[in-house]
Amino acid sequence: MSGEPRESLAQILGGRRGALDASIPPVGFVVGWLAAGQSIAWGAGAAIAVAVALGAYRIARGGKVRALVVSLAAVVAAALIALHTGRAQDFFLLQLMSNVASALLWAASIVIRWPLLGVVVGLVLGQKTRWRRDPVLLKAYSRASWVWVFGQYTLRVAVYGLLWWSGQVIALGVARTVLSWPLVALTVAVSGWVLYRALPPEHPGLRLAPEPSSDDVPGT
Repeated sequence: MSGEPRESLAQILGGRRGALDASIPPVGFVVGWLAAGQSIAWGAGAAIAVAVALGAYRIARGGKVRALVVSLAAVVAAALIALHTGRAQDFFLLQLMSNVASALLWAASIVIRWPLLGVVVGLVLGQKTRWRRDPVLLKAYSRASWVWVFGQYTLRVAVYGLLWWSGQVIALGVARTVLSWPLVALTVAVSGWVLYRALPPEHPGLRLAPEPSSDDVPGT
């Protein structure tokens, strides 16, 4: 590995489409809410319409139907919450609570020595749980996972929570956009830096050395 450049975490985890798409319906809600004189019903309708149009476009481009259905369901649920409470800022309540849950889940995964960054990367690389048998890699994933806890989820909770509490609907829409793909990209970059800094130069890297087959082991 010493002569080969290590691929970045961003290269392993791949595109930005999901985070980017998730930020568009909230913008539609704010625009519809403002255009109709702060009507929650019109804002909700605009968000759902944007989500449907975006989903149809992604399906036409070969996107996965299941992922798009889940995204649309989240937008509908957010719209129903706002319609039920009669408060426009509650359209963002589901997003706030999901980030609270994510922060707690990622932190708990580190404590029990199943850091979620390792789980995700292991699945992407087809390693299943083999990475956990490497103490150095397990420790590196644990350190890098804290970046996700504090640098992404806790930050979102603090920003969304403050704006939601004060009823700043427009600011919530802006924050929802800024703290989507740009923050995800920054989190991936920083956590990747932390991850690789924790690996010694002689370490084979995230993909690990291939496990020997039974034919390669003497005496088998």
